[in-house]
Amino acid sequence: MNPHKITEKFEKAVAKYTGAPYAIATTSCTMAIFLALQYLKWADKLPRVIDCPARTYVSVPMQIVHVGALIQWTDEEWEGQYELAPTKVIDSARLFTSGMYRPGTFMCTSHHWGKTLGVQQGGMILHDNKIAHGWFKRARFDGRQPGVHPVDDHFIIGWHAYMSPEVAAEGLVRLGMLPRDNKPLPNDNYPDLSRAKCFAPYCTDPPNQRRAATDNSRVLRFPRP
Repeated sequence: MNPHKITEKFEKAVAKYTGAPYAIATTSCTMAIFLALQYLKWADKLPRVIDCPARTYVSVPMQIVHVGALIQWTDEEWEGQYELAPTKVIDSARLFTSGMYRPGTFMCTSHHWGKTLGVQQGGMILHDNKIAHGWFKRARFDGRQPGVHPVDDHFIIGWHAYMSPEVAAEGLVRLGMLPRDNKPLPNDNYPDLSRAKCFAPYCTDPPNQRRAATDNSRVLRFPRP
């Protein structure tokens, strides 16, 4: 058996469990968020400014920086998940339960050992976009086409973010024993990231004030490769 089929089987099982048409396995929820934002950049749909709760895991606003957008801190109180508005990218690192997928979103989940579906590491992008799915499959695999030898491939710019078959196999076992209804994990121990000096050059001013999600000036334009 091709071991990479195990990763595909895990993706299909997670998609069925959550109600998502597609699921893409990655090395972490952080990488899932990055790839979801990077897809919007590739599709010329990345906002210039992206909302982010001031109290969340530190790697989340870093992904906004990495894709070239600005952070708009918010005082949002959230439980389990929140949107990086107006992108429709949802950080759901602290919520994983059946039927959770919301149509039209890129919902990013975490499967770190301390999370609901705890394996060694890993994350998923749950979504319903066929074009994005094809892009994700290559982008998370060093820009390669799965099943095509590098000598015969035509690469795109990608990242080393493919979930290994052994991690996927553990995920399959644990998913088979997971209850259908799971509560959000606590999120009350995050520091106020708006005070971190490293983010200062990448933030809007003044902080903690939302901009209208319908502001067309927020969309960045990037040339496609």
